[in-house]
Amino acid sequence: MKTALITGISGQDGAYLANLLLNKGYRVIGGERRNASSTLWRLNELGIHNDIELVDFELSESTNILRVIDQYSPNEVYNLAAQSFVGASFELPTMTADITGLGVSRLLEAIRHINKDIKFYQASSSEMYGKVQQTPQDENTPFYPRSPYGVAKLFGHWITVNYREAYDMFACSGILFNHESPLRGHQFVTRKITIGLSKISLKKQKCLELGNLDAKRDWGFAGDYVDGMYRMLNHDKPDDYVLSTDETHSVREFIELACKNLSINLEWKGSGLNEIGINSDNGDTIIRINEKFYRPTEVDLLLGNSSKAQKILSWKNKTSFEDLVSMMVVSDYDKVKNSS
Repeated sequence: MKTALITGISGQDGAYLANLLLNKGYRVIGGERRNASSTLWRLNELGIHNDIELVDFELSESTNILRVIDQYSPNEVYNLAAQSFVGASFELPTMTADITGLGVSRLLEAIRHINKDIKFYQASSSEMYGKVQQTPQDENTPFYPRSPYGVAKLFGHWITVNYREAYDMFACSGILFNHESPLRGHQFVTRKITIGLSKISLKKQKCLELGNLDAKRDWGFAGDYVDGMYRMLNHDKPDDYVLSTDETHSVREFIELACKNLSINLEWKGSGLNEIGINSDNGDTIIRINEKFYRPTEVDLLLGNSSKAQKILSWKNKTSFEDLVSMMVVSDYDKVKNSS
């Protein structure tokens, strides 16, 4: 039986990956921060909480990392832990650098000293492209991060490449474009939209405040993307791969599709910071723009090219944008409806 250590087990990707690996017969060790117990709801939703061995894990503490890897002797390590909210990284740049960036080097160094045969996966991010230098973005596109999060992820990405080349380690980076699901954190714009509009539909909220409606992202389903992570570590050779849907949609499009799923007739009026979204059935203003949700440096367009992963790993995104939005709306509508 193979053993996998997943850092960030309590997050969206950690939960879906754990479920995938358990179904493949793995022993799954879940690394979580000591104060993360309240976020284990995702494991409960998937019905796998009791099948995972949870262990205290801190990317900021080298001795803790060494002790866990030595104790559990994993065959594979999937590093999904990070300060993962882009907006918060502007307020917490030093912590983001320490956890999301330097934490990767601590993990790789521990693996190098304990057992170089352990396979390592690093969760890189399309946010590393930032101010995009070419469209679509692939493995050879120059990086230009536009947030402390993107900068920290870029360090993690390149240190993974460096350890692979310097020490002949099986280390891979997955450059994942935005991937969402009903298990996405509430602070991310997609969940903010599906929860907020569900509450408006059920008359539990009057208005939803958002930032840049015209930012475009390549949005896929997280459940599809964790399969790509698994394929990277179970391929013959280590390498880096873009995982994406290869199509892009704006925040505005996401809102419009979510409204359609909720039978809300949305009409836009005004422009810029004064633009509003109106429910044309009753004239209520249900969407407003709030400047505080704009980033100091915006990323306007992300669009991936996953042809390398498709060709070499036989991986492909399976869930359409329309199905993704519908899945999230249905889930959040039911949760809001059944909440007190």
